[in-house]
Amino acid sequence: MSGAGRSTAANVLEDHGWYVVDNLPPQLIPAMGVLASQARDEGRADLRIAAVVDVRARPFSGELRDGLAAIREHGWRPQLMFLDATDEALVRRFESVRRPHPLQGDGRLLDGIQAERALLGDLRAEAQVVIDTSGLNVHQLGRKLTPIVGVIGGPSLRLAVMSFGFKYGVPLDADFVFDMRFLPNPFWVPELRPLTGVDEAVAQWVMGQEGAVPFVDRVVDLMTPVTEGYLREGRRYATVAVGCTGGKHRSVAVAEALASRLTGDRVATFVVHRDLGRE
Repeated sequence: MSGAGRSTAANVLEDHGWYVVDNLPPQLIPAMGVLASQARDEGRADLRIAAVVDVRARPFSGELRDGLAAIREHGWRPQLMFLDATDEALVRRFESVRRPHPLQGDGRLLDGIQAERALLGDLRAEAQVVIDTSGLNVHQLGRKLTPIVGVIGGPSLRLAVMSFGFKYGVPLDADFVFDMRFLPNPFWVPELRPLTGVDEAVAQWVMGQEGAVPFVDRVVDLMTPVTEGYLREGRRYATVAVGCTGGKHRSVAVAEALASRLTGDRVATFVVHRDLGRE
C-alpha cells in the first residue's frame, strides 16, 4: 500500500546486500530475471534481487503476475512481500507529508486508499509475507524486517512471535491470534504492575497461573504440523500473535515462552513486542 513503508523496506534490503530496483514496471520483471540468470551463470550464486512495485505502474495486477510467472520459468523462486497499514495510519502519513494519494484523483484521500485496496486485494492474499506497519516507525520497521531478509541459508522458516494489546487493535499481519486474557492480570499485583513480561518476576508469575503451561504446550503441538506444512509448501515467514489487554504483561511473557519452544533446526523464531512501552 502507498504510504505503508516501501522505501524503508527497500533501504533495509540494500543494507543487507540485496540489489534493489525501485518503481520497476511489472512488464520489465522478465528482463530483470534474464539478467539475474546471466549473473548466476557467471558465478553470482548469492545474488539476491528485490523489485519494488506499486500502483503507479498500471495496469498493475495482471502484469505483475505475468512477470512473476516469467521469472519462475528461469528457475527463480520469487517471494512476494506486501506492506500494509490501517486506513487511519495511511491517512495520517499522507497528511503529515501533505501529498495526495496516487489514486486519489479529484476525490478524497480515503477514496484513493480504498481504490488501492480493491486493486491490490488479490495480491495481498497471495503474498508469502504480509507486514503491518501501522504502529511502527521507520526504525521499528527496519528491526522487524531484518530477521526476514538479512540471512542467506539457515532455517527455512522464520516465525515471528508477536505480543500485542487488544486495546490497540489486532495486528493485520497475524497468521494466528491467541488471547491471553483468560489468565489473571499481573496489573492488579502492586509489586508487578510497573514491571513487564520480560522481567523474570512477571514471567514466573504468569507461567505459574493455572492453564498457562498447558496452553503453551497445546500451541506448540498445534504449530508442529503447521510449520511442517509451511516448509513443504515453501512458505518462509509467518506470524503468531499473542494478545492481552495492554500488551505489557501476560502476552509478553507467553510470547517469550512460545518463541523458545517453537525454535528448531528448520524454524527460527524471533520475538516482537509491538505495544511494550506504549502505555
